[in-house]
Amino acid sequence: MTDSSAPPSSPKTSPQPGAQRETWSSQAGFLLAAIGSAIGLGNIWRFPGVAYQNGGGAFLIPYIVALLAAGVSFLLLDYALGHRYRGAAPTVFRRISRRAEILGWFKVGVSFVILTYYAVIVAWAARYALFSLNFAWGDNTADFFVKDFLGGGNPASANELSFKVVWGVFLPLALLWVVVIAILALGVQKGLERANKIFIPLLTVLFGAVVIRAVTLPGAAEGLNAFFTPEWGSLTDGKVWIAAFSQIFYSLSIAFGIMVTYASYLPKKADLGGSGFVAAFANSSFELLAGIGVFAALGFMAHTQGVPVAELQGITGVSLSFISFPTIISMMPGGHLFGFLFFTSLVLAGLTSLMSLLQVVSAGFQDKFGWSGRFSALVVGIPSAVISTMLFATNSGLNTLDVVDKYINEVGVVLCAISTAVLVTVLHPRLGHLRRHLNVLSTIKIGKWWDLMVGFVVPAALAGMFAQTVIDLIKNGYGEYPGWYTTGFGWGSIILAALIGYVMTLTSWRTDVDDFKTMPLPKAHDNQKAAKGGRK
Repeated sequence: MTDSSAPPSSPKTSPQPGAQRETWSSQAGFLLAAIGSAIGLGNIWRFPGVAYQNGGGAFLIPYIVALLAAGVSFLLLDYALGHRYRGAAPTVFRRISRRAEILGWFKVGVSFVILTYYAVIVAWAARYALFSLNFAWGDNTADFFVKDFLGGGNPASANELSFKVVWGVFLPLALLWVVVIAILALGVQKGLERANKIFIPLLTVLFGAVVIRAVTLPGAAEGLNAFFTPEWGSLTDGKVWIAAFSQIFYSLSIAFGIMVTYASYLPKKADLGGSGFVAAFANSSFELLAGIGVFAALGFMAHTQGVPVAELQGITGVSLSFISFPTIISMMPGGHLFGFLFFTSLVLAGLTSLMSLLQVVSAGFQDKFGWSGRFSALVVGIPSAVISTMLFATNSGLNTLDVVDKYINEVGVVLCAISTAVLVTVLHPRLGHLRRHLNVLSTIKIGKWWDLMVGFVVPAALAGMFAQTVIDLIKNGYGEYPGWYTTGFGWGSIILAALIGYVMTLTSWRTDVDDFKTMPLPKAHDNQKAAKGGRK
């Protein structure tokens, strides 16, 4: 099948998806939205700890390799797919092959699972922004977070499941969902784009202030030395390289539908290659900035307690943000303001990513059923909010979040990436067409190296990581959680995403999805001439 061919036409019931598709008002609007999706909680609370645990300064070498080989390559793949086939993930893969539609809906399912628990972390940060004004967490930040705030027990174990509502989490979470659904209901330009134009500059200013204050604290230099001191021996450890690739996929929002959806809203003439590189490097620059700020603050904490930075606990994830940082905030001069700025930054970073996740799900239903953006935002957003509050605003919410996050990211997202690469490389080869599509529209031209990276190097690396992760989870489970808990919420989250994919694929389209022709491209032997000529 050639790229310009399409599956047999389905009966006409309404205009094809994308026929009058909303677009970003400008390239800058798209870039801010793409950067907003990429810059999320993982940049602030995950990258610094991952880097520190995997070689410190030496980790930046595999990280940069992973950024260029996997991050930029797959980001451009998502851009090319969304822009060339003009649709949400299910629409795009349907237009490649009817049988591939299920992959698009699986990506929607993965995004749905992630957004249900991602929202509660943003709600926690909102509450902690207020807590920082009077140091409500007291002297024992760990007990306050786990027991007083979340009403739970030890997050390392879960022997029972409780659906008792924690009202201190439920109320801000419900309010957050109202805000997010309202933004999506306003549409691409008036909602997503306008919100990101406000949130991203504000996030940059606020978090910049946090970093400046952190590096001026006593002991900050010791923290930065711990962060940047290279352990060169770690470069021979395969796990370090796996951690680098995993971090890039985690933080760039690639492979599970977000960038495919966002790119579909670009005008037909847009600089895809330039946008991809700018978004990727903006995201990584923010991660590096976060590492500096976080470890400067941890250096202050170690200095105050009279211990080396290496002896500190809780330097990544939930523990870093909601246990270690409140401790630091209580110790430092001007901690009230510092804490408010830090947690507000978390809210903004999480909110922009949450909007993009919900848009993936909403856009899939808009394309499938011909719904308006406002109606789809309500139909998709309200059930998402209900599930989110029922599962994660409860006594067991922290445990459930921990398990679901582990499985859906390390199994579900990686499976999406591998499947996409196999589809466009082997089952329905499209890499040549997609690369020419990028080059016709981009100021930065993509060579055949891109085919090698997307078609072989990256999926091979991901397949190794995927196999190792799955085998370990099957043999050893996760943490100290009982088998029924990891099966129900861990593997259950993967099964739920797959069921969404299967059921939605069987559901009839109410739009003329197959009546679509891709943009004409120069022939392969004219590609060099097209690259020199720029956009057409």
